[in-house]
Amino acid sequence: MSKGRVVIVTGAAGALGQAVVSHFAELGDRVAVLDYSDDILKAAFPDTTENTLLVACDLTERASCSDAVSQVHSTWSRIDVLCNVAGGFMMGEAVHQTSDETWAALFDLNTRSIIHMAAEVVPLMQQQGGGKVVNVSAKAALSGLANMGAYLASKSAVIRLTESMSQELRHASINVNCILPGTIDTPRNRTDMPDADHDKWVPPSDLAEVIGFLASDAASAVHGASIPVEGLS
Repeated sequence: MSKGRVVIVTGAAGALGQAVVSHFAELGDRVAVLDYSDDILKAAFPDTTENTLLVACDLTERASCSDAVSQVHSTWSRIDVLCNVAGGFMMGEAVHQTSDETWAALFDLNTRSIIHMAAEVVPLMQQQGGGKVVNVSAKAALSGLANMGAYLASKSAVIRLTESMSQELRHASINVNCILPGTIDTPRNRTDMPDADHDKWVPPSDLAEVIGFLASDAASAVHGASIPVEGLS
């Protein structure tokens, strides 16, 4: 078995999540692959190795996150990298029309998931003497846009959580940073925006490379950064 790092990737069955999993797997790391259900995980990762652990987890439920992290830690005895890739997107409502359901869903997926995973992983990183946390916000979250208020508010909160965690944890040798993707070149986005110039979008593999850098020793001096990764858009 590889003795590489132990990496957790949430939202692993999505286009970006799969690219991140592949990046770390190619480096010889052991990757815990988290998503909502066993069926989703098995469909996305039909072939696994001894260095891959599929873990079903509802990130909006603290107990589910606790069980998932316990499973990873009991299997591999440490957690070196946490990649909070999971998230959600909805638009269409003006701020004054935003429903409680939309607001709750976006903040659950985009922010509560980070808090729940941090609550379980950070104490383990503190005990072992360090680690890396990489969150995923959005380039669009740097300013407001019509009919996207709830989504952008939740992704803006990711930036502030990243900065706050960095201030809290840097002296424990835990690096916390985030990326700000532009439009990601995924099958879903191509279907939703068929007339866009897809060549200008950022491929998931390019985003995975930046996440990989932030999780590496080369980024040991980088704390609380929000890095735009937007391709040619």
